[in-house]
Order: sequence, then structure tokens, then C-alpha cells
Amino acid sequence: MTEQAITKETREFQAETKQLLDLMVHSIYTNREIFLRELISNASDAIDKIRFESLTNQDLLENNCDFEIFLVPDESSHTLTISDNGIGMTYEEVIENIGTIAKSGTKAFFEKLKDNETAPDHELIGQFGVGFYSAFMVADKVTLITRTPGQEKGIRWESTGDGTYTIEEIDKPQRGTTIVLDLKEEFRSTDRPEQNFLHNSTIQDLIKKYSDYIRYPIKMNFIREEQERDAEGKVIEGSPVTKVSEVRTLNSMTPLWTKNKTTITNEEYYDFYKNLFHDWEEPLEIIHTKAEGAVEYTALLFIPSHAPYDFYDREATSGIRLYSKQIFIMDNCKDLLPEYLRFIRGLVDSPDFSLNISRELLQHSNQLKLIGKNLEKNILKTLSSLLTKDRPKYEKFWKEFGRAIKIGVYSDFQSRDKLKDLLLFSSSHAVEELTTLDDYLKRMKDNQKAIYYATGKDHASVERLPQLELLKEKGIEVLYLFDQVDEFAIDALREYKEKKFQSVSRGDLNLDDIDTPETKKDTDAIAKENEALIKAVKDHLGSKIADVKISNRLKSSAVCLVSDTSGISLSMEQILAEMNKTMFKAKRILELNPDHEVFAALKDLYAASPDSEAFQDYCDLLYVQAMLIEGLPPEDPIGFADKISRLMARTRS
Repeated sequence: MTEQAITKETREFQAETKQLLDLMVHSIYTNREIFLRELISNASDAIDKIRFESLTNQDLLENNCDFEIFLVPDESSHTLTISDNGIGMTYEEVIENIGTIAKSGTKAFFEKLKDNETAPDHELIGQFGVGFYSAFMVADKVTLITRTPGQEKGIRWESTGDGTYTIEEIDKPQRGTTIVLDLKEEFRSTDRPEQNFLHNSTIQDLIKKYSDYIRYPIKMNFIREEQERDAEGKVIEGSPVTKVSEVRTLNSMTPLWTKNKTTITNEEYYDFYKNLFHDWEEPLEIIHTKAEGAVEYTALLFIPSHAPYDFYDREATSGIRLYSKQIFIMDNCKDLLPEYLRFIRGLVDSPDFSLNISRELLQHSNQLKLIGKNLEKNILKTLSSLLTKDRPKYEKFWKEFGRAIKIGVYSDFQSRDKLKDLLLFSSSHAVEELTTLDDYLKRMKDNQKAIYYATGKDHASVERLPQLELLKEKGIEVLYLFDQVDEFAIDALREYKEKKFQSVSRGDLNLDDIDTPETKKDTDAIAKENEALIKAVKDHLGSKIADVKISNRLKSSAVCLVSDTSGISLSMEQILAEMNKTMFKAKRILELNPDHEVFAALKDLYAASPDSEAFQDYCDLLYVQAMLIEGLPPEDPIGFADKISRLMARTRS
């Protein structure tokens, strides 16, 4: 070091340094507490560097190879000190890396390794300068004391963030870097412990949250008061109080996800999951994967055993954490996985993530998109394997999160083809069992053109639908849809393996190839024979219905309502009405069973007097009866009750 460097001097920050510092404090960083993460990350990088260089030059260690990061909160001086025994910096490096924020010491070190054609350790990649300046978010003054191995003197750098800094040579016996923060008053207040960065528990919480998996021990000195105790262990009143110093390690150091998964027990996975996500139950499934190539990352993902109570709330957050080189970056990253996989909990650690990246920048990150696509494939492959190899476990998953998959089919056009084989439904095949669409196809009858489904609130209500009568008679399996989103998902799919979906309550059943020609002929003949009657019923009901038809699907019931295929279904109309979207109406078709005695009575009333009150009452009652079967309330309950009363009175006479 030159003689001139011994004298303390004052320098100005470069203009771009001032601008970037201002931008970082007011724009990039919105959470002031991450300053500790940044400084510890820098300390870890510095230890990484000396550890790497010492592989070829042991003298750099100066007989000190117990790497550690040490924190000292001092309430009397209002300072927080962060020290490491890493590589340290020379006078020139301090000016280059601290005075010029755009220059990164560890980044330059990585470039040096590349120039020497040495295989770089990806753990060394960092951005020292930017992270260092986060200290000014919480400190009125920042002091940096550093010495690199082999140098006689250390360097003291100091600034209040006013645009200038001082730098001088000092004595420093130990290699490495010490940063002293003179905290602003608001960050050492005793009124708000969570914002008091001198409070032991606050520091512990921050280390656990942000730096728990730093590979070197993060230590802190704890002072506790003790008094003499008697034989029973009770404090002896009046005995002198002594202060005992105890050094504790605050971080766990070895991230579970960095271990070889063949060495990790299920209990370790379970404990990690429970602690990280505050779940009392073990996860249903674990996905631990590592990738190298276009992007490098390690992912540890979990499928929970139960959905949280607010899982389907619009404001519920996802549970994917992002880490860079085992340093926490972000919680609840929404841009990693598609919405239908938001039940996944876990983390992704990638050196390609910048520690200083914002949520807005992440949305446009190509690395994040590529990682997300890979993880989506892994998750779907895991679910498919569960469905095939462990059906009970998959059905447990389906009970909790199946609705999310169905929402994905409905709302995510690009994912429909990926998800259709994961769908499960109840069906008429077996009351207690669920079926996949592929299983349904394997049981289809010869010449059956469509996959039939029926909607209702539960199994019992669907079983009683009159629209099922013909299908039951012919032994045709019907899918039962109980969830509101089911029909939307089916409509979005339109077909499965070239078999179209067909609602039992929508349009014709398309059973031509299964029906005998005589059945079709009889229905057409009856409709023609009763053409005038059908027109009279339709005219009376008016705008309530789109059409009246002779039914070929009813066997024992007198009447049913179906909807036209050109519009929404009746069940969809009800769902949309609950969402206050009452402008959407199904085109209602009233179907009459020509073999029912009520139809014979209707014919008699029409023959006697098509304008009679009795005939009109029958028309109205049949329509309301069909509505009630569909779970729709009468449009005029009082009028309906009056018509029932008149019918009962006529029956008595």
C-alpha cells in the first residue's frame, strides 16, 4: 500500500451510484428488513471465495478455517454489527466495489475464473455492491472494516449516505469484513419489537426466514442473567446476579433440498414441510427434483393432504418460495406454476434468480417460465402415476383438490389436453366408485356415439332425474356431475377421444344406432298425431318455453324439461343466476311422455275444450312440475298453489 493511502481521504460516489441507490431504496426494496439478508449473503459469498481460492493456496486461510458469520446487536451504541472471516477486500477493491455500485466484486471474480478457463463454482455468483447499499435503508451511518489475506493493513470505509464516503488504512488483525450499522431510531424502537433490529428475537426470526439455509453458521452472542440456586433448583433470593454469555448458531445451514434425495428420510421431509408451511399433517406426496442445462434449479414440492379452508377464495395465495443459492428471495410466487396447480407448496432454488429481482421483473423472466413448465410436467407426471399406481391416494387428492384441476380444464385452454385424463367422476356404473373418462370409454356399448352425463346436487337427486329413464333401461352408463364447475369443464372439453359429451337434459339423446327403428318411428307418429295438442300447449305457455315435444327419453315420468343445444343448460342457468348473471337463460323445451296417464288426461281436456281453465291449468302444472324436478322454483308459487287446489276440488267432484 502506498504512503498516500494511509491518510484518511473523502471521496464522492459516482453519479450512477447515487441514482441506483435511490432507485433501490425507493423502488426495488419495499421490505426494509431484507437488508440483513443482503449483508449475510455478501458475507457468505466472501467466505465462498476464500474457500475456493484456498483449495490451491492454503496460506490464504491464515490458520483460520472455521468459517462463520457473526452478529453483534448493541443496544447501548444502537449498532448492529455483521462480521465474516471471508476473502475481505483491498483498498482498491473497496473503492471499485463499494464506491462504484455498478461494479460487483464477486461478479468480477467469476469473470476472472472464466478467463482462466477454470470451472467456476456457481455458488460464487452474486451482486455485492447492490446488496451492500440496502444497509442505508435502516442505518444513518454504515462503517465497513475489511482486510484481505496477506495484507498488513485493513481498510475502514464509512458513509452516511450523503453522497460521500471516507476511506483509510487501519490495523485489523483478522481477515474478512465487518460492517457496523448505526441504526435509525425507527429501527431500534422498543415500542415495535418486530422492527427493532437490535432485538434478539427479531434477528432470530429474520435469520430463520431469509438465511436459514446459508451454508456457514450464523452466530450471535446471547447474554442472560443468572442467580445462585438451591439444591432443588430454586433461585436463592438476594444472591448476586451474574451475566453469562452464550454463543448460539441461528441457522440450520444445510438445506434439505440440497441433499441427495436417496439420503433423506420421509420423516425429514415431513418435519421440513410441517415447519416451513405450518401444517400439522404430513404431505400427501413429495416431489424432489434437480435440473441442469438451459436453467439450473432444485425444487422441493409438496402436495398437502388437505386443502386450506380458504383455498378457493380468490385472494388466497400460492405457496411457492423462491431461493437463490439457498438465500430466500420471495414468498408466494404466483408466476411460477399455472393457477390450477396453486395447491402445490414448496420451494425452488436457482442460481439464475437475482437476489434483487422484483415481482414485476419475475413476470417477464424466461428462466422462471422455463422452470415453471418443467415443474408443471413433473407435477402432472406425479399425479398421473398416483392415479395409475395408487388409486386410493389419488382419490384422496381428488377429494381435496380435484376442483382446482376441473377449473384448470375450464379456464386454461392450453392445459385442457394435459388434464383430461386426470378427471374423476361419479357415474351410474357404481355408486361408491369414481371413474376416469378412459374407464368410461372402455365400458361403452357398441355403436354408442356419446359420453352421457347428468347434473344434480347429489347422487340421490341425479338418480331420480326422469331424463335418465331411457338410458337406464338400455344399460347406458351416465356420468354424474355434482360440482358447479363440472359442466363448465365438460363443455370446455367438448369431446374425449373423438366421443362427444352429451347431457341427458340437453337436446336429443342421439340413440339412433342403439334404438330400434320402430322406437323412432313411433315417436314421430305420435308427435304428428298430436300436432294440434302440442301447439296448444306451446301457445299457452308462450315465452316460458322454446318448444314442446313428444319425448323418447321418458318411461315412467309424465314430463321433463330439457334445454336446446344452441344455448346454455338449465343447470348452468341456475349457477349463473347464483352469480347474479341473470341475463343468461336456457332455451327450455318441455317434453311430454305420451305413454303416461296424465298425457291421456291432457288429450281429453283438449278434445273437450282447448280454451277451458282445466286444460290451461294442466299445461301450467306440467310445466311447473318439470321445473321442480330440475330444482327450479315456480315463477308464481301462489298461482301454482291455486291450480293445485282447483285440481283437487275437480277430482272430488
